[in-house]
Amino acid sequence: MPGLICYVNGSFLPVSEAAVPVQDLAVLRGYGVFDFLRTYHGQPFRLDDHLRRLEFSAQLIYLALPRPPAEIARIVTDTLHRNDLPEANIRIVVTGGVASDGITPPANSGLIVLVTPVRTYPVSYYEQGIKVMTVEHDRYLPRAKTINYIPAIVALKQAELAGAVEAIYVNRRRHILEGTTTNFFVFQGSQLITPKDDILPGVTRDVVLSLAKDKFDVFERLLTFDDLARADEAFITASNKEVMPVQRVNDLTIGPGQVGPNTRWLMDRFRAVTWKS
Repeated sequence: MPGLICYVNGSFLPVSEAAVPVQDLAVLRGYGVFDFLRTYHGQPFRLDDHLRRLEFSAQLIYLALPRPPAEIARIVTDTLHRNDLPEANIRIVVTGGVASDGITPPANSGLIVLVTPVRTYPVSYYEQGIKVMTVEHDRYLPRAKTINYIPAIVALKQAELAGAVEAIYVNRRRHILEGTTTNFFVFQGSQLITPKDDILPGVTRDVVLSLAKDKFDVFERLLTFDDLARADEAFITASNKEVMPVQRVNDLTIGPGQVGPNTRWLMDRFRAVTWKS
C-alpha cells in the first residue's frame, strides 16, 4: 500500500520496496507462522498475548523465532510509529528462512511486520447479524496459526458464493469448530457454549470468555448441529471483527433471527474494554 512502512528482516522500508528471498521456505513450502491484532487509541491490543501465541505456533512447527518476543514487541511499536495511521491492523509473520536445499529449515528464520488501516465492516453486520455457512474441514495442527491458508481462502470463496460472510469449519464427526479467521459461540438461554478442542484459541475469544464468566453459564465443549438448532443466539469473534452477531447458519435461522440481548451485552462490554480511555 502506497506510503506505508514495513519491517522486513532487520530493515524498515516502504511496502512497495519490500521483498522476501525466493529461497525462503515461506515461499517454497508455505512454512511459517503469523499473528494478527489491531490497535485501539493507537496502542496494540493484547500484544503480549498475541506474541505468546506466535511463539507457541512457532514451537508447534519447530520454527525458532528470529528475535525474542520483547524485541519483536519493540519492532511492532517502531513500525507503528513510522506510519501515520489513527488505528492499524498489525500482522507479524515469521518465515521459515532461506534454505539452500529448498526444504531444511536454516538456523535463522525471517521476520516481517506489516501495518495497514483498520478495516470497518458494514453497520448492518452488527445491527442485524450475518449469515455464515459450514464447510467440512479438519485442520492440520489447529492450535498453530500458520501461513497455510489455502483451505480458508477456498472456504471463504464458497461462503461468498453462498451469500455468507464467514465459513465455519465442521470436522468429519460433524462437530462445529471455528471460522476461517474467527471463533464461534452460541447462546442457549443464559448458557454460552463455544468449542474448546481442535481450534485456534483466539485472543478476542479469551477476552469474551473473561467478560462472560460472571454473568453467564460458560461451557467450553463439543458443539453439534443439535446445539445449533437449539441456539437462541450466535456470534463470531476475531481481532478485526470483534464480536459479530450471526443471524443464519446455512439455511437455519438462529433463534428469532435478530441480534439477541446476551450478544448485545457482550458487544457493549467488549467495546467498553477496548475503547476505554
